[in-house]
Amino acid sequence: GSATPVPLHDSIRFEAVRFGYAGLESRVLEGIELTIPRGSRVAITGRTGSGKSTLVDLLMGLIQPDSGHILVDDRPLGAERLPGWRRSIAHVPQDIFLSDDTIAANIALSFQGGNNNEQRIYAAARRAHLHQFIETLPDQYETRIGERGVRLSGGQRQRLALARALYKRASVLILDEATSALDDQTAQAVMEALDELQSEGTTVVIVAHRMSTVAKCDSIFVLDQGRLVQAGTAGELFAE
Repeated sequence: GSATPVPLHDSIRFEAVRFGYAGLESRVLEGIELTIPRGSRVAITGRTGSGKSTLVDLLMGLIQPDSGHILVDDRPLGAERLPGWRRSIAHVPQDIFLSDDTIAANIALSFQGGNNNEQRIYAAARRAHLHQFIETLPDQYETRIGERGVRLSGGQRQRLALARALYKRASVLILDEATSALDDQTAQAVMEALDELQSEGTTVVIVAHRMSTVAKCDSIFVLDQGRLVQAGTAGELFAE
């Protein structure tokens, strides 16, 4: 919590990264080589069990590679940099944590030590295409959402999680199937909102299967059985 964020100035780079979980004979990731430039939008895709979630966990510094290196701005992501690096990342996971509190409190999540910035909350909700719905509620941003957001639909919960990530204003935004519960129109609107983030220098990493989600990515990395088997743009990889 007190660590100084490690901003991303140039790129994230994986060099010959290998990783395996204890007790498993085969490695989950083998020889991963890829580069994510600052301000780019990249997709990590592949079949279930291909290693996508493990790669993202490595990127976030939640686990460490067995061999190889992860470099942020050409410096290894060692133990002394990990706390600050984690503070520089906003993550929208598939399994979203929401507390029995107000919409505003769930968006801000005490990132500012409890001193929530209302205008920043509203801006994050607009970018996540949640503001219009909130305005229809009797208590608007002070509406309590129930335990784990039970009073919201699946799509509304995902947009709330996205608003929380946008409120953080991190250097790197990771969306892990974050549009899976959204209808096509809303998902497209969210993807368009990422254009503005990129123009501000935010690096966006998307874990997804839906073609409409990855179509505008600068690079797409395809994993299969723990190996990087393809890399390129949507036009290159999905051309008929």
